[in-house]
Amino acid sequence: MEFRGEYDYIVVGAGSAGCVVAARLSESGRYRVLLLEAGGEDTGFWVNMPMGTPKLFSDPRVNWMFDSEPLPELGGRTTFLSQGKMLGGSGSINGMVYIRGNSRDYDHWQQRGCEGWGYDELIPYFRKSEDQSRGADRYHGTGGPLKISDHQQTHPLADALIAAGVEAGLPHNADFNGPQQDGIGYFQTNTYKGRRWSTSRGFLRPARQRPNLDIETYAHASKVIVVDGKACGIEYQSPSGKRFAHAHREVVLCAGVFGSPKLLLLSGIGPSEHLRDMGVPVVHDAPSVGGNLHDHFYAQLIFKCLQPVTLNDVARSWWRQLTAGIQYVALRRGLLASNGIYAGAFVRTDPSFERPDLQINLNNWSATRTRSGMVPHTFSAFSFSTVHLRPEGRGTVRLKTPDPMVAPAITFNFLATEYDRTAMIRGVRIVRNIVGQGALKPFVGDEIQPGCGEISDEAIESFLRQRGSANLHSVGSCRMGSDSEAVVDPRLRVNGIRSLRVADASIMPVVVAGNTNAATIMIAEKAADMILKDAITA
Repeated sequence: MEFRGEYDYIVVGAGSAGCVVAARLSESGRYRVLLLEAGGEDTGFWVNMPMGTPKLFSDPRVNWMFDSEPLPELGGRTTFLSQGKMLGGSGSINGMVYIRGNSRDYDHWQQRGCEGWGYDELIPYFRKSEDQSRGADRYHGTGGPLKISDHQQTHPLADALIAAGVEAGLPHNADFNGPQQDGIGYFQTNTYKGRRWSTSRGFLRPARQRPNLDIETYAHASKVIVVDGKACGIEYQSPSGKRFAHAHREVVLCAGVFGSPKLLLLSGIGPSEHLRDMGVPVVHDAPSVGGNLHDHFYAQLIFKCLQPVTLNDVARSWWRQLTAGIQYVALRRGLLASNGIYAGAFVRTDPSFERPDLQINLNNWSATRTRSGMVPHTFSAFSFSTVHLRPEGRGTVRLKTPDPMVAPAITFNFLATEYDRTAMIRGVRIVRNIVGQGALKPFVGDEIQPGCGEISDEAIESFLRQRGSANLHSVGSCRMGSDSEAVVDPRLRVNGIRSLRVADASIMPVVVAGNTNAATIMIAEKAADMILKDAITA
């Protein structure tokens, strides 16, 4: 096994979190940092172009291409789990919607024993990352590495949706990351001048010339080296063979909601019975590793469009494709400079709830989404995603074999409770109510999915079980908390193992109400700050 070298910190995974952690730890020049990434570089036309996401959705060169185990609640179906496998991780292939979640999400974390993770204490980390196109205020920052922008152009469908939502009784909301989350309006995105702006581009690229930061791609971590209860290095597979590197101070896992628990399990840190079943020597019995897995559940309602303003219309016309391509290449503008998710809403499926539990996204397209890719329909259409923000069901991440190159066994528990089912059924009805308002009538044709005949609760639930899936916002598999069952403590240190932390979406005790990328970046900012402060006092 080849020795890679001595470092102060080793960061595993160069996704949305890992790029931030590595950049911040190397910023002062005081510490030597190694960043390992299982995928390659985040270069390429489709990566940089906001509308390139469908091209990356099923490309195994840049996507882990995970599948869940068969899920009984969904009739034995699996659900495809797209995850980025290159610098920037899922932030290099995702939809780029910038949503932090609800302020009460973080206060709830704190109430569950995650001291220091209340909203008021986290705002400075959100602001630190941001370069907000609207300028700085109490909620937003400027001058940070992450570009946050409004859509370059409005869209007639989005304008009509917002007007229809107001007609249906929703308040207009110009800033979902401001003082109020409820309402309907345009989303912001982490894009800049018609280009995707991931943490690889914003944080890592400026840091790459630092002599104290080494970045190794195509480096697949296989084991945390633990000696006498202390993490002191990483074993990994490289194109030239097996390697290991030594960490004087800490190993930081940023391998994501599936990768971080998998690496802990491969290292003998996890439920002892499962480890023995897999033939992995038990280093530390940690029953909660890989537990608490959950995701937003979602389903799409699809409507034919009466006007040729959707991306489906572009996809089925060669001259529209040519026009859009020229406009993007020449000016970085037009439909291809957008993520196609212009606007949406946050609503409560029950008026008595203290905060929204449903997100509605307008997609300026409709497509068949499978493991083989996203194929646009051959007719003019658009869709609404109904996304349940507060699921109660919990699943697991487990090893299939002790081979580190084999994908983990991923199990969800969607629609497991009465509330999970009721919220989604009400979500379908809320979308239909908005679609029925006058402002959208010039655009709305036939309901294709689930179909206007599916009106009873039983019919809608059947549709959800047949068509619903994970919303690619999985969290929780290395849960943070102050209790003995938590995987990491509020300083993100792995309980029972010294000098080992986890800093990614897996540490969320409960998923936030919205897209998870912004929250993951915040977690990384706070993690890096805590690591550097602990280094001073050590």
